[in-house]
Amino acid sequence: QVQLVESGGGLVQAGGSLRLSCAAAGRTVNKYGMGWFRQAPGKEREFVAAISWSFLGTTQYADSVKGRFTISRDTAKNTVYLQMNSLKPEDTAVYYCAAGSSSYRQEEYDYWGQGTQVTVSS
Repeated sequence: QVQLVESGGGLVQAGGSLRLSCAAAGRTVNKYGMGWFRQAPGKEREFVAAISWSFLGTTQYADSVKGRFTISRDTAKNTVYLQMNSLKPEDTAVYYCAAGSSSYRQEEYDYWGQGTQVTVSS
């Protein structure tokens, strides 16, 4: 069993940066692929980024965030991060951390956090 707790959300102006954290309790994150998803008001939840469990930590990103967001992990701290730069108003959403896969397909993930709100003002 894995418990995930996100933090780091907030209000930021367009062009600004935020770093989200996802702390895992239970099993260690280096045994699981991890991903970030987001859900904007009135929209479906969508893939943002993922990182594999392997030593290489292979990453993948949604086209909409590629070049602006970076996913990383600290196995010693059992934490996964999402560094978000050059934020846009359309990045406004509740961001969710998930564990169990490194896929863009949310149905492949077994564990989910409660979400953290990110609001980008124009």
